[in-house]
Amino acid sequence: MQERERAGGFSIGVSCHSLEDAREAESAGASYIFFGPVFDTPSKRGMGEPQGIARLEEICRSVTIPVIAIGGVSEENAGECIRAGAAGLAAIRMFQEARDGAAVKDVVERLRAESASR
Repeated sequence: MQERERAGGFSIGVSCHSLEDAREAESAGASYIFFGPVFDTPSKRGMGEPQGIARLEEICRSVTIPVIAIGGVSEENAGECIRAGAAGLAAIRMFQEARDGAAVKDVVERLRAESASR
């Protein structure tokens, strides 16, 4: 942690697709991890099969830095990611498909509340 603190608050995220990748990123000093794809999504099909919630949960339990769930995250499945231990979400489609700004705000507030209650 001290090494990350000396970086002057600059955060570095590493995209990971396995437990080995996640542990390597953490030991190399990453501030956080993007892990996925958790669910199927057209933009991540080249990254292999979806990892799933069980694998996301395993990664979250195995490292001490925050894990951000990415890949096919939607309003319908975002709560599963939070319950699995994800510290955050990268959810392009979820926000693109929102009806309006108020809908996005509602989703974010609901997910924050769910995250705070775990």
